[in-house]
Amino acid sequence: MQADQPSPIALQSIRALAMDVDGVLTDGGFWWGADGAEWKRFSFLDIMGLSLARRAGIQLALISGENSPLVDRYAHKMSIDFVAKGCHNKAGALRDFAQSASLPLAQIAFMGDDVNDLPAMRIAGVAAAPATAAPDVLACAAFVSKHPGGNGAVREFVEALLNARGLTAAEIYTKA
Repeated sequence: MQADQPSPIALQSIRALAMDVDGVLTDGGFWWGADGAEWKRFSFLDIMGLSLARRAGIQLALISGENSPLVDRYAHKMSIDFVAKGCHNKAGALRDFAQSASLPLAQIAFMGDDVNDLPAMRIAGVAAAPATAAPDVLACAAFVSKHPGGNGAVREFVEALLNARGLTAAEIYTKA
């Protein structure tokens, strides 16, 4: 374990994962088509990571500053428990998620990548960030992925949560 990573005990207590979308589940970029359609790229590594989290009983939330229909589509595909889009008060949304999940904030991790994520990261039980996060976010995060946003950072964090419980991704996947 790296010195800048949370203890296994802190990770064991996590029962829910909330995350930003752009820069965490995506690389932070988007494309516009000639017809005005917006496109984002999501990694299958992170999709599998969220599937593993669900199989392990970890509740999931998306808390995004963007108000994109792509967030709704992703949330539906991944069976996300709580969605806040167009959110400018991410700490408030995280508190709402905690209440809806019937969990204390100490049992919820938040993964963010930019300064607008800091209020939520500061009140979460464990703060996490992809390798490409802003410097202030990296300084706040207890867990920093080796991967950039949109390229397996969420999967790496989910596996750290599973490993803290003495589980592997393969064990969780084959349980179903």
